[in-house]
Amino acid sequence: QHKDAYQAILDGVKGGAKEKRLAAQFIPKFFKHFPELADSAINAQLDLCEDEDVSIRRQAIKELPQFATGDNLPRVADILTQLLQSDDSAEFNLVNNALLSIFKMDAKGTLGGLFSQILQGEDIVRERAIKFLSTKLKTLPEEVMTKEVEEFILTESKKVLEDVTGEEFVLFMKILSGLKSLQTVSGRQQLVELVAEQADLEQTFNPSDPDCVDRLLQCTRQAVPLFSKNVHSTKFVTYFCEHVLPNLSSLTTPVEGLDIQLEVLKLLAEMSSFCGDMEKLESNLKKLFDKLLEYMPLPPEEAENGENAGNEEPKLQFSYVECLLYSFHQLGRKLPDFLTAKLNAEKLKDFKIRLQYFARGLQVYIRQLRLALQGKTGEALKTEENKIKVVALKITNNINVLIKDLFHIPPSYKSTVTLSWKPVQKADASQKRASEDTTSSSPPKKASGPKRDARQIYNPPSGKYSSNLGSFSYEQRGGFRGGRGRGWGGRGNRSRGRIY
Repeated sequence: QHKDAYQAILDGVKGGAKEKRLAAQFIPKFFKHFPELADSAINAQLDLCEDEDVSIRRQAIKELPQFATGDNLPRVADILTQLLQSDDSAEFNLVNNALLSIFKMDAKGTLGGLFSQILQGEDIVRERAIKFLSTKLKTLPEEVMTKEVEEFILTESKKVLEDVTGEEFVLFMKILSGLKSLQTVSGRQQLVELVAEQADLEQTFNPSDPDCVDRLLQCTRQAVPLFSKNVHSTKFVTYFCEHVLPNLSSLTTPVEGLDIQLEVLKLLAEMSSFCGDMEKLESNLKKLFDKLLEYMPLPPEEAENGENAGNEEPKLQFSYVECLLYSFHQLGRKLPDFLTAKLNAEKLKDFKIRLQYFARGLQVYIRQLRLALQGKTGEALKTEENKIKVVALKITNNINVLIKDLFHIPPSYKSTVTLSWKPVQKADASQKRASEDTTSSSPPKKASGPKRDARQIYNPPSGKYSSNLGSFSYEQRGGFRGGRGRGWGGRGNRSRGRIY
């Protein structure tokens, strides 16, 4: 009976500022009493949401949740999602709050609106809708985020993941790994499969294509936190051994200042602890062994008078060797007779000479580093130079422990070390102490190489750590778990025509 009066309120949106302000309040207030005018009412409120006067816009946005009843809710969610593109911070916050309030009325309907804009909306709307999901979903209570709602998020996310940029992929992994239903072993397995699909591990690897390398690294970084003793990294480790290691020296990256080879080796080392049964274990272990040999030099040739025959001392790449030796040690456990039964005696002898030469260089470094850090605590350890030395000491201690294992007859794979860039687990603290206490002695004499090598004391080149460990500060700034992949969108690859 008051239909005409309500129609007059709706017409108020065409009037002056006062009429519009009144309309912004009264249209939602009486909306439920005039279902036959629902479309006109929502459209009128929408006009007010786009008004030139910011105070009218804010008032209209604030009232939008009142229209979110029944079949209208997905439409309101869709409208609010589009309004996320606002650059006015107060307005943007109102849109966020309005979305959260309708989320609590009907999570699935709200998600429908958000995902329809992510799949079909403008780039700016898509970007902000994804950001909304990645920051707000985790704040919603359990009664809102039911199993059914989480399944809907997973289904819709899979559609979006068919065509995403690197940055969007990272955000979706953050959204999905935060879902309660995916915290289980089978849930994490599902996520690993999603990442493997995204990494396209069936494709031929092209080391000279920065996008191809980038995509693999970005995906692997997302997979690493998901691996455990029940969720295996086998598929990724196999791909790295078969396709990436043989091309290590020709990898290219668009990320400035990134030691791409070290980055790859660190990821391989982290994954190697969770590798399951591998089909071509022996051939992949051989590839890993061959790559390790490249960084384990033979002692320089000696002239007859005992002087160095003019050859330069080889540089010892500790950071690379830590990763390769750790990965070899982890996979070697699965084929413990690799060094003794699968290599010929000559090869094994050569390897032991290399190990011993490296171990000698290590002792010199460990002594120098301990001396440099002696008595330093608190603030003194926080200087850039000392931070590098602390990491360097961790690296050299780790290599020392692993080399000792391989010097056992037969080689042993029992020791555990915490990779130098990972935080020390409490359970590992005693192990770490033990390893540091025993690092001062050389490998057992029994396995020593030709006698002439014994005279050689490795004299480290000056300033080597500062250049060689540069990438450690790169990694630690962002924290290996946290700031992964930030800044990837800044490469101008935001177009959705391709994934990265």
